Amino acid sequence: MQAINKPSDHDRASMHDKAYLYVLNKLLSGELRAGTPLSEASLARELGTSRTPLREALRRLVSEGFIRQIPNRGSMVAEFSKRDVAELYELREALESYAVGQAAEHTLRSADLETLQKLVSEVALLRDELSNSGAAELNAAQMKRFVHIDMNFHSTLVRAAANRRILKVFADTRLLLNIFAMRRKGHTVTLLADVHRYHSQVLDAVMRNDSETARRLLGEHIRVSKQERLLEYDEWERETAINGVIP
Repeated sequence: MQAINKPSDHDRASMHDKAYLYVLNKLLSGELRAGTPLSEASLARELGTSRTPLREALRRLVSEGFIRQIPNRGSMVAEFSKRDVAELYELREALESYAVGQAAEHTLRSADLETLQKLVSEVALLRDELSNSGAAELNAAQMKRFVHIDMNFHSTLVRAAANRRILKVFADTRLLLNIFAMRRKGHTVTLLADVHRYHSQVLDAVMRNDSETARRLLGEHIRVSKQERLLEYDEWERETAINGVIP
C-alpha cells in the first residue's frame, strides 16, 4: 500500500506565508477595502490550497490589526475609527521623533544620504509636475507615487537610527495607515511644497547632527499630517451621512 505523503512543517509554513502575503497584497492594492467581508472558501480557491494555511494567515492578520473577526459573521477587513487614526499618528510621532534624534547623533551612511536626497528631490519633481499640468491635485497614479516616496523617506530615517524594533513597529503602523486611510484626495501643489520643505529641513538638521531640531521638525510634520487625515475623515463621514450610508 502506497504511503500518503503528508505536508512537512516546512511545507505548511510556506503555504501559510504564501496565504499571508496573498491577502496582505490584496489589502495593499485596495482590492480588499475596509469593511469587506472575507470568504475563506473563495480565497482558498484563488490560492489553490486548503483552508488550514489560510486560516493561520488570517489569524496572523487579525493579531496585526488588519482583519477583525466578528462573532457568527466570520472575518472582515478592519475599519478604522477617527480615534484609531489619531492614535496611530501619535504613535508615529513618538517613534519617529525619537528615531530621527538618534540618527542625527551619528553621521549618515553615504548610501542613506544619497537615498534621502533623491527622495527629497522626487517630492519637488512631483510638485512641479502637478504645477505644470494645471491640475488642481494629484491623480490616483501620482498619489501612489507620492505615498511610496514619503514612506521611503521616513523609513530610511528610522532605519538610520539602527533600532530594528522601532523599524518593525514603524513599518506596521505606516502599513495600517496606508491601507485603512480614508479615500485620500490627491495632494495639491501647496501641500506638496509643505512636505518638500519639511523633508528638506529635517534632512538638513540630521546632516548637521542637530538632533533637537530634527526631532522638533519631524514631530511638527507628523502632527500636520495627522490633522490633514482627521479632516479627511470628517469629510468622509459627512459624505457617507449625506448618501445615507452608515460608516
